[in-house]
Amino acid sequence: MSSDLVTYESNDGIAVITINRPEKMNALSNGVVASIRDAFIQLNESDDRCAIVTSAGDRAFSVGADLKDPPRDPELWECMPGVGVDVDKPLIAAVSGYCVGGAFCLVQFCDIAVADDSADFFYPEAQIGFCGGLIAGLAARLPHKIAMEFMMTGIHYDAQRAYEVGMVNKVVPKGQLMEGAMSYAEIFAVSAPLVMGTLKRFVRNEVLARGPSEQAGLARRDLLAISRSEDQQEGGAAFREKRKPMFKGR
Repeated sequence: MSSDLVTYESNDGIAVITINRPEKMNALSNGVVASIRDAFIQLNESDDRCAIVTSAGDRAFSVGADLKDPPRDPELWECMPGVGVDVDKPLIAAVSGYCVGGAFCLVQFCDIAVADDSADFFYPEAQIGFCGGLIAGLAARLPHKIAMEFMMTGIHYDAQRAYEVGMVNKVVPKGQLMEGAMSYAEIFAVSAPLVMGTLKRFVRNEVLARGPSEQAGLARRDLLAISRSEDQQEGGAAFREKRKPMFKGR
């Protein structure tokens, strides 16, 4: 898959998924969210061993949900790994510039995060009177006081502060972001897929606490799978045609 909004490139078992909307500071529109979700599905179905999730341009990884074209169908949670799509392959977020709101959630749902020294993380929902709730799981990933400060105050964390509190694994100079992310990807590309997948599932399903919005997203995902299925279309058609449905489980 390669679209105008999100590109997917593969080389030597390493995928690079790029949000490609720099003129809008990579804001998460309806189309971007759908394309990120589809890129994760493609990763699952590919022979790639891991993926780097990054963005075009150097002003912003993403400024979060596009207020002029907010994600509604699909909803924002559908592009979050482990919520919208279970991804058992390692994901490395590579962040340059602003990383705001829902985009910060995307980074935190990845396994590894690398930031260059221009990165600026903040979460302004409490200051603008909006809440999607996906951020609540941050308290299971960071020390409680740090998570609460970040979620509730809208204070900006620069790359060094993000590293100090455990939001990112590594900070690199501007211009060296992909090299920093590749240093992890090259390890994952030659590591045992069954081991990595098992560890991800253990952590995702048994160790990390899920916030209410994550749990709601998981339930919604299962229900949407039914409503979007061939079986539901077949059931409706059979009812209208007064015949017995022929379900295929897909």
